[in-house]
Amino acid sequence: MKKPNIVVLGAGYGGIMTTVKLQKSLGRNEANITLVNKNDYHYQTTWLHEVSAGTVHQDQARIAIKDVVNQHKVNFVQDTVVEIKPEENKVKLENGELDYDYLVIGLGFEPATFGIPGLEENAFMINDINSSRLIREHLDYNFAQYHNEKEKNPARLNIVVGGGGFTGIEYVGELANRVPELCKEYDIDKSQVRIINLEGAPTVLPGFDPELVEYAMNSLEARGVEFITGAILKESKPESVVYEKDGKLVEIPTLTTVWAAGVKANSIVEKSGFENNRGKVQVRDDMRAPEYDNVFVIGDCALIMNEESGRPFPPTAQIAIQQSATVAHNVAALAKGHSELESFEYKPLGTLASLGHNDGMGVVFGNKKLFGWKATFMKKMSDNRYLLKLGGIGLVLKKGKFNFFY
Repeated sequence: MKKPNIVVLGAGYGGIMTTVKLQKSLGRNEANITLVNKNDYHYQTTWLHEVSAGTVHQDQARIAIKDVVNQHKVNFVQDTVVEIKPEENKVKLENGELDYDYLVIGLGFEPATFGIPGLEENAFMINDINSSRLIREHLDYNFAQYHNEKEKNPARLNIVVGGGGFTGIEYVGELANRVPELCKEYDIDKSQVRIINLEGAPTVLPGFDPELVEYAMNSLEARGVEFITGAILKESKPESVVYEKDGKLVEIPTLTTVWAAGVKANSIVEKSGFENNRGKVQVRDDMRAPEYDNVFVIGDCALIMNEESGRPFPPTAQIAIQQSATVAHNVAALAKGHSELESFEYKPLGTLASLGHNDGMGVVFGNKKLFGWKATFMKKMSDNRYLLKLGGIGLVLKKGKFNFFY
């Protein structure tokens, strides 16, 4: 009997966890498992704001695939996906083609720029390790250049972050920690530096409990962050941004604009002809694509509706990790010739936002609110728990966060 070919596209949270679970549940004689990823590492997307600010080194945020994937059970292909051909059960890569019997699509996200002029050309995006490292180096460069020009340019010290959602707020929190260090290193008066957060909604962190939002804003404002809400970004220029508030256009001189106000599913999904809702596949209960019984979609590429709110669940690491258990179980079941599949049911474990390395806020255990050090502790424990699930205690000791008291 021919062994089925299982192909997993993408080593994000959903893809890497599905692969790790599959290698445990399927023997070498039961299936051929192939993982495709453009890098030879998996990275912690939820740590990228720290890498971008320079408060965490990029090597801590990335994990070599060989360290968590059993190479005797999984064939790892380092390549870039170009197209999926679901009618032919094929995946086209930059350097070849793969056949599959069962496919898991976990290709992650792309930034959504909403057609704002100049954004793609002039703004930085917190997308991956390389883009995050570029932001960190750009910050260092501008601080270093400030005293090396005859005419001081305040735009070098104005940092504008577009978007007051989760990523934007966590990033300005890291900047609030990093800026004093940069000022000390480059002999700059901290009062000359501006960290500006622009948000189109009436408040930052839309959808969060108002008490938590107020805590976050007070904490960040006390450390120098400026919030401009109800501000619609109209244009990003090489040396400034223009926003509209109360019908008036305002221009801020800046050489550092970081866009953190929206993502969309990888465009390959839509280009490959899958039935989609704004680029995402609205999966069935068992995580399969609506028109293909052998294609599963996970993470940022999957759309799952929250029946209570009537809106889709946000594409978080938490939901992708939970999805991986259902996807891995169902793929393994089909590979073994079983027809009964599990349905996915999302069980929110809480939401925690860091406001720098020693402050945070959020909700855990249903409705218990946490503030300050307790929230920070819980968030770092959550990060370590993921590492434990992915690669065991060895990975926790190698990559975990243990700076609980500073």
